[in-house]
Amino acid sequence: MASTDITVRHAPTPREFWIGLGRAFAGALIFAVPVLMTMEAWALGFHLHSLRLALLLAVTLPMLVLLHKYGGFRQTAALRDRVADAFVAILVAAVAAAAVFFIFGIVTVEMPLREVIGKIAVQVVPGSLGASLARAQLGTSLLEEDIPEPGYTGELFLMVVGALFLSVNIAPTEEVVLIAYKMQPWQEIALVVVTLALMHAFVYEFEFRGSHSPEPGAGFVSIFFRYAIVGYVLVMLVNLYILWTFGRTDGAGFSETLSAVVVLSFPGALGAAVARLIL
Repeated sequence: MASTDITVRHAPTPREFWIGLGRAFAGALIFAVPVLMTMEAWALGFHLHSLRLALLLAVTLPMLVLLHKYGGFRQTAALRDRVADAFVAILVAAVAAAAVFFIFGIVTVEMPLREVIGKIAVQVVPGSLGASLARAQLGTSLLEEDIPEPGYTGELFLMVVGALFLSVNIAPTEEVVLIAYKMQPWQEIALVVVTLALMHAFVYEFEFRGSHSPEPGAGFVSIFFRYAIVGYVLVMLVNLYILWTFGRTDGAGFSETLSAVVVLSFPGALGAAVARLIL
């Protein structure tokens, strides 16, 4: 009977709804500030391919639906509630970005509609993630039973979200390409080794809040390969997709692209390692 209590939720009062919506706006602003104030991100809205941007938004929606199972700006149980909250998070992120851009003068009424939409749409991913994480980061303390314990697949999903959370704020900048250009092959290999070591340490050695507890009897090799190695591969794939979306791979060869992915995977892997801390 105890398990059924977890899924039974009272209907939110108007005050709870507005508090949750306010937290969503706060989360969208706080967590999207780096990319909101990045010039390269503003330029992306002008020249980013429309189909790539549309695909990014299409991928973001189901990710937010799944994310609201573990977080969200209000407590939900039903799938339809999580779908609704995902749309609300996207809308909140778009409205927050539009308001900030108009105040900053980044977008004006004289600009072509396509450019305005592009500039705002680039901000939707970090903003909607911030809105979705608002309850865990900005709300009152959550009881452990309020958040379902993810299985292995769930842990990998949260790693992907954590990677996206940090990488999407950094990927638009020129520094990623510049660092990749300046690094030697041995330095890139060293960065991969250091990143993997930090991922494992952050998850299992430093005992952060929400850290994953290894399965009873699981050895170091099993844990390292199932979480650090698999997680790092997922981080690299996520970052490859982000770099492609933002046009950072256009005209680049395999080695240049791989170098950029390795560089961006450093912050991405740190975000993946502390995904449960963020949530």
